[in-house]
Amino acid sequence: MAETVMEQYFRKIVAHLERLREEADAVKRAARLIADHVKQDKIVYVYGPGGHSNLGAQEIFFRAGGLMHISAILDEGTLLSGGALRSMAIERTPGYGAIVIDDYQLGAGDLLIIVNAYGINAATIDAALEAKRRGVTTIGVTSVQHAAMTPENHPARHPTKKNLYELVDVVLDCKVEVGDAVVSIPGLEQRVAAISTFANAYLLNSLMAEAVQLLVLEGVTPPIWMSGNALGGDEANARFIDRFKGRIKKL
Repeated sequence: MAETVMEQYFRKIVAHLERLREEADAVKRAARLIADHVKQDKIVYVYGPGGHSNLGAQEIFFRAGGLMHISAILDEGTLLSGGALRSMAIERTPGYGAIVIDDYQLGAGDLLIIVNAYGINAATIDAALEAKRRGVTTIGVTSVQHAAMTPENHPARHPTKKNLYELVDVVLDCKVEVGDAVVSIPGLEQRVAAISTFANAYLLNSLMAEAVQLLVLEGVTPPIWMSGNALGGDEANARFIDRFKGRIKKL
């Protein structure tokens, strides 16, 4: 019996997640940074400069089972809700990412996770460069292969031609291949069914879980969001709202 496209997609996703287990050491290094930050009751910022990259920032923000110390930088410029073509044009605009970092007033001692699977667009590179200039510690979730294989003259690239993986302090390689989509359908040249959201989400949630485990092993019980749709969720979360309201911009 021939493999269905659903089965093919499942197989591709599982195989890709298996490859991401190679990032365990990098995840542990990044988790150490987050745990040390949370110990100091400091906010951890996450920015996905690009249309679907914003999903990475949303994945670990205000999330059931997630750290309350996470602040997602959800800048309206690249959100798809403002228009898909507009989002792509803005993520390719040199200087835009630096404006976003400035708007959040990040500086020395802050920690920023930058999520962009392709790791080349102008907003991503400007965010990384501006963070570096300000002394911010950075973690990048990006595909080294995708960036390395993208020509320097690609229209999405930053004027410096830099790649995200070259600029951050810790790289979590999501290993997304050029094109992103992974399912082949006979008679159709273009592949379908993207994989980057799965890859980014797996690395990000693994990172959060590793950080929480480090904290617990060191005698620290970090505040964790409970689902508001679970019995007692609202009450559990309400104990911490005042602690983070005003400190987390989008809360």
